[in-house]
Amino acid sequence: MLKIEHLTKHYKGSSKGVTDLSLHIAPGDIYAFIGHNGAGKTTTLKCVAGIQGFDAGTIQVCGYDIRKNPLDCKRQFAYIPDNPDIYEYLTGIQYLNFIADIFGVNAREREERIKKYGDGFEITASLGDLISTYSHGMKQKLALLSALVHQPRLLILDEPFVGLDPKAAVILKDIMHSICGEGGAIFFSTHVLDVAEKLCNKVAIIKDGTLVTSGDMEEVVKQGQSLESIFMEVVEHADTD
Repeated sequence: MLKIEHLTKHYKGSSKGVTDLSLHIAPGDIYAFIGHNGAGKTTTLKCVAGIQGFDAGTIQVCGYDIRKNPLDCKRQFAYIPDNPDIYEYLTGIQYLNFIADIFGVNAREREERIKKYGDGFEITASLGDLISTYSHGMKQKLALLSALVHQPRLLILDEPFVGLDPKAAVILKDIMHSICGEGGAIFFSTHVLDVAEKLCNKVAIIKDGTLVTSGDMEEVVKQGQSLESIFMEVVEHADTD
């Protein structure tokens, strides 16, 4: 589904970036990507989404190379940044139709999906309002709707639970399970480690741009420990190496 091989991205004049990162996200995976602020999570996600170039390595989505076949790649996934930039002079429904037009979603399918997810996130009644009147949480829900309207095979999410109320967070988890149950995959960064531990079957921990550990959640989180304790243990161990 998603293959990241030896990804390297460094910023001029800064020590931040990503070095020789390799990850494989398979169909059915809900894959958590965790690390401290500035560890390289957002850089990685932006490179995967084709928003940001990189110095070395390859990224493939459903067999398509993000550099060689960017449009084919982008038809397969949806990406939501940690602070979605939505056109605030549009109404919610205008924005959703705009995204649906880009991905060529027909009228019947878009109506069904907008109603399904709009009702689920309890935002349908507000879709006729200008986005500029939305709260942060409502904008986050709208961004999620826009990501789901074309039924992507891969969801790439940067801190997706930030700003969501508890009910919306539960609904998002259910949607993630549904997508993966149908052969899709989720790759997302988060600081909410207890959610990641319960929700995900795979996890990767990154520190200072370098992958520290990755694999099945059950293998990374040993018996009697939590993801939080493993994260602290791994990061502290990396500091002493």
